[in-house]
Amino acid sequence: MNWLEKAIKCLKSSLYPIPSELNEVDWKSGLSPKTDRLAQHLCAFSNQEGGGFLVFGVNNDATLFSVTKEQCDEAIVKLGNIARHNLIPPVLLEHATLDFNGSLLLFIHIPENTERPVYMRNGTIYDSYRRSAGQTVKMSRQEVKQLIAESQKLLFHEQKALTNTTADNVLNLLDYGCYFRLSGRTLPETKTAILEILANEKFIAKHGESWDITNLGALLFAYDLTKFTELEFKTLRIVLYKGKNRLEAHPELDFKEGYACGFEHFIQFIMERTSVEVIEKALRETKESYPERAVREILANSLIHQDLWQSGMYVMVEIFSDRIEMTNPGTPLVDVNRFIDAPPTSRNEKVAILMRRFEICEQRGSGIDRAIRAIENVYLPAPEFIKGDNYTKVFIYPKRTFSQMSKEDRIRACYQHCCLKYMEKEQMTNQSFRERMGIEDENAAMVSRIIKDTVNSGLIKGFNPENASKKHAKYIPFWA
Repeated sequence: MNWLEKAIKCLKSSLYPIPSELNEVDWKSGLSPKTDRLAQHLCAFSNQEGGGFLVFGVNNDATLFSVTKEQCDEAIVKLGNIARHNLIPPVLLEHATLDFNGSLLLFIHIPENTERPVYMRNGTIYDSYRRSAGQTVKMSRQEVKQLIAESQKLLFHEQKALTNTTADNVLNLLDYGCYFRLSGRTLPETKTAILEILANEKFIAKHGESWDITNLGALLFAYDLTKFTELEFKTLRIVLYKGKNRLEAHPELDFKEGYACGFEHFIQFIMERTSVEVIEKALRETKESYPERAVREILANSLIHQDLWQSGMYVMVEIFSDRIEMTNPGTPLVDVNRFIDAPPTSRNEKVAILMRRFEICEQRGSGIDRAIRAIENVYLPAPEFIKGDNYTKVFIYPKRTFSQMSKEDRIRACYQHCCLKYMEKEQMTNQSFRERMGIEDENAAMVSRIIKDTVNSGLIKGFNPENASKKHAKYIPFWA
């Protein structure tokens, strides 16, 4: 795919089904007179993996208009000069004009720079910019350091959490016993053999006569992550609130274990705090408010896909009386509407591989699908995925009656159900959605209204547009 094909694809994604500027594309209705701001945009795109595009001929309300030759020439010359003279290192731009849906648009391609970070010539290396939630923002010092490391092909998990320590201290800091249990291996009898196996897994590294512990080893198997200065914000935080808001909370809990050795503890705590006691036939039973499969998969995703370079923000689980919120640092790498079907993409592939190997999460790409399927099986409201400025948040809801669900809840459930059916090589129907929602057959008309609302929102479409019959209509996701 050449850059123009990619630009058109990104533009379509930003315009449909719900118009919103993406990290990869910035709409422009005209050329700003603010040279510094234009330089910041170019800087941000050149620091982004895969680069990005400015598209002239798109208004803020997502309507299109044709740019004139004079407007094109002015933009090309001015942006080219800014890219060459206002940034370090200089950036080379490409451009093209194209008729798109009847409007002549100007596409400016800002390629990813191989030498990063790109920064403002009138500042320091910390005057670097990035794209976040469709906006251009200044990088934090930590983000600049991350970009330098990535530019030099240094991955977070390869960095050292602790250097020049003794073999005994390594074994005191890492729960090596848990590693052997999870991997199904017999615990060696000698300390030397244990260290050798941990080194082969890249959890530790020999440093002369001493040892280093890598971020990978500490993140997965530390007894206490706060013992490692650079990892103190990587602990899981769980907050239990007394109601539906954040006004009153029980003391916040900081789970200090590494993700692999502590995962079952995390899940057990959440399930215990969200289960309720019910009395049926004079017997007291404990029932889950949320399916454990869904909680496991979503929490595993939050831990694995967090932006580990982002400092000052924890992976958080907040438990309210009417929902669970899970938040992780870093914006998602794929559109939140495509979590179900998108090819798996991870910032921390080595962590993901090991978590799958230890059977903590499902196989590649199936986690969210399985979580939503588990939620559907017990007729809970569909989970909600939110892309924030520098975070990703997931809402999981307990049982609600149909009348308690908002219009947005119903549309979200319809869309997600349609996605799951498509991934199973089937199509959604009125009947399949009634079964998903636990709605009686005589209420088919009510379900038809939800499907119509979801079609109107642009999230699903008819499988056979020529079929005028609504009774037997089939539906597929908008991206199918």
